[in-house]
Parts: sequence; structure tokens; C-alpha cells
Amino acid sequence: MEVFKDYAYYYNICYRDKDYKGEAEQVSGLLKKYGKDIKNIINFGCGTGRHDIELSQLGYHCTGIDMSPVMIEIAKENLSKAQAEIDFSVEDIRVFQPSVTYDAVISLFHVMSYQNSNEDIRAAFEAARKSVAPGGIFLFDVWYGPGVLSDKPSVRVKEMEDEQNKIIRIARPVMHEQKNVVDVCYEILVMNKETDVVKTINEVHHMRYFFRPEIELLLEQTGFELIDNLDCQSLGETSFDSWTSYFVARAV
Repeated sequence: MEVFKDYAYYYNICYRDKDYKGEAEQVSGLLKKYGKDIKNIINFGCGTGRHDIELSQLGYHCTGIDMSPVMIEIAKENLSKAQAEIDFSVEDIRVFQPSVTYDAVISLFHVMSYQNSNEDIRAAFEAARKSVAPGGIFLFDVWYGPGVLSDKPSVRVKEMEDEQNKIIRIARPVMHEQKNVVDVCYEILVMNKETDVVKTINEVHHMRYFFRPEIELLLEQTGFELIDNLDCQSLGETSFDSWTSYFVARAV
């Protein structure tokens, strides 16, 4: 299931305009709203660690795990440039066995949507439950079914660049209605500004979209109670316009 292989090296460039600071503040607000005295957080699927770095600046002690060694390598490089103490390690969130418990588990940027099968998402939820004591918070976001089906994925092109490379990323979706999965077929053209050499990267990211009833059932089966789900953009009630949704659960 590992993705972000060659693409991982260009991940920071592709998402350099992503508002990690604002999203970290948003997550912090939700943790304060639904939790109590949350200080220690573990991030399931931390990627390049930028959410964790921002959350640490807000006073949280963060641990980040990701199954991609390349992502963890980049996270540690990003950490070296920041004044923060964060534990990053390579782990598969489906089989993770925590040695300590945390006040909250978070999982952002649709990591849970990469868990395509019922077995995978249940295993990730079970690992999250092992990571918190009763009363602990589990906060994650997913592609939200009502919004995805109301505004179906389409071909998208994004251009970006840094000092060395210009990148064109083309995303072509293929929908599998019987699995509630969208294959996002990425073609990334990386053009070196000095040599004019073009490198092509092709990856397919399999993204599952979820509905509240199935999430609620899976959470109940793994020792959580669903507290709320809300639109990731407005933080209000979800609707058919909500492409992504936060889900907030409490360990029982």
C-alpha cells in the first residue's frame, strides 16, 4: 500500500502553498473543544512532519509515524530547521503497537482514505484505540462520500516550481463505485531548470470515500464513540458540498 515513492522527494514543492499553520490551529481548536487537557499527540501518517512542527509550536508534544521511510527522512530534515522536539519513526498504522499512551491520535490529509479495505481501516482504528486511554480523542479527516459523489473527481493540472525544478502534476481519476474508491493516477513531469532534463513520475493513489454510518459502526467496533463529524473547510455541518470531513471520536 506504500505510495509517495519518487513523488515524496517533490512533495514539499507540490504542497508548499498548503496552510499547515492554519490547519494546525484548526486541529488544536477541535482538540480543545472535544478533549480535555490534551498535551501528547501521535500523528498517524505524519508525512513530512509539517503539521507536527506547527502543533509543537502551539505547545503540544508530538510523535509522528509514517510507513514511508522517505517521508520520515524528509520530516527529520524539516525538523532540523525548526526549533522543536518531535519523535518521528517509520511505522505502519495498521499494525502499530504503542509503547505508551497518548492524549489524542490525529490523522490528517486523508491518510484514513488510503485505507481502502474494511480490514485496513478497522486495523488502523484498532491501533488508534491502543494508543489512547479511555476518554482519549481520535481526530481524523477523510474524503466524504456525499460530497465526492455530488461533485465527482475530474482531471486536474497543477504547476509549481522551486529554485531547481519546475513541476507539472496531472491527476486523472478513475472511480470504482462498488468499492467506494477513486484511483488518482498522477503523472508528474519534473523539469530541471539548469539542464532542461525532464523526469516523469507515475503513481496511483487509491482513495476511499466514506459515509458517516460506516465510520460510526467501525468506530463502535474498535472501542470508540463518534462525537461529531464536520466540514473540513467551514467546521460547520457537513452537506452534499463537503468533499472532506473531520471525524471526532472518544475512546470508551
